Amino acid sequence: MVGAGHFSRCFIPLFQAHPLVQEVSCCDLDEATMAEVAQRFRITRTFRNLDEVLQSDVEAIAIFTQRWTHAPIALRALAAGKHVYSAVPAATSIEDLHLLVEAVKKTGLIYMMGETSCYYGNRLFCREKWDAGEFGHFVYGEGAYYHDMSHGFYSVFQRGGGANWKATASVPPMLYPTHSVAMVLSVTGARMTSVSCLGWKDRSDDGIFLREVSQFGNDFSNQTALCRTSDGGMARINEFRRCGTKGGRSVRLSLFGTEGSYEESARDAMWGSRMADPVSVEDQIKCVDVYASDKEEEPKVERELRRDFLTSFAPVHQKYRERLPGSFRTQPNGHEGSHQFLTDDFVRAVVSGRQPFINVWESAKYNAPGIIAHESSRREGEWLAVPDFGATPA
Repeated sequence: MVGAGHFSRCFIPLFQAHPLVQEVSCCDLDEATMAEVAQRFRITRTFRNLDEVLQSDVEAIAIFTQRWTHAPIALRALAAGKHVYSAVPAATSIEDLHLLVEAVKKTGLIYMMGETSCYYGNRLFCREKWDAGEFGHFVYGEGAYYHDMSHGFYSVFQRGGGANWKATASVPPMLYPTHSVAMVLSVTGARMTSVSCLGWKDRSDDGIFLREVSQFGNDFSNQTALCRTSDGGMARINEFRRCGTKGGRSVRLSLFGTEGSYEESARDAMWGSRMADPVSVEDQIKCVDVYASDKEEEPKVERELRRDFLTSFAPVHQKYRERLPGSFRTQPNGHEGSHQFLTDDFVRAVVSGRQPFINVWESAKYNAPGIIAHESSRREGEWLAVPDFGATPA
């Protein structure tokens, strides 16, 4: 585990409980944090820095560091012969996405990005409808991530950015696009070919989204992109960090096909077709809320983030749970039931040598539209092409 922060602690017990994992070790630059995590999770081997990790005999690393550091760490790890699991995003530049793809091609190692939305109940429901042909041809999709800064993000960036946290808290929303982009593309299997994006210049007085302060030269706190997809459809992606909404789902999906449609709001989800009125399917995709963070072994998270960190399965997950290790039944979960699936996917991929679902090619497909969209917003909506990184090898 590279990084011992709050998110990492959600996955440590899962890797420890997996029957195909022999040992979990941990690395963090903060000695106090490292000592705390080692004691809590009974970790016997720790590392002071990444160099020590890469020189060791560990077979794989899981990256849980600041989002703009993921790609550089992953590239070093692949070069050192380590399999890589990375929290999102995979990268914040097109160049690094190309380098990641080439590194996996060259080394034959496993790279997986832990995109949680791929296992959300709404995505699984829509994928089942898609596979059954009930959507017909894809027409239009909406993916959105609505997360106001005041809902737990201030403390997240303060912990990760230190004294200069405001410079990094201003990360452009479209450089963190994978929750919303994957919602659409992981259902249809298409990719985005071009994008036009507009940004909303921040008006808050907290001094975060100021171009002169931002490490990224960014003053957009909200961005909206319109995309063309490779199957001839259209998609709108919203990444908002200043928005008057609280509670309900922050990551949302709506899809329209020629035969069927799925529409979602903060607290309801509707399925309809050309031949039938819409009906609510919320009871199929809603997760059981697990707010057990008062227990010592649970990660301590802000109340606003508990829905993300500590939510478990929905009814739609039931058939997919059968392939999970039995040892997971007593383990924590999070991000709408996704943590256990993501952990199992990566471990099985490393052991089998087969590419996981969210491999480096899929990761690039989910990341690239946002990176290009941010550049488009800097040009006031200019249409720009999204590069094609190719498909997962057969």
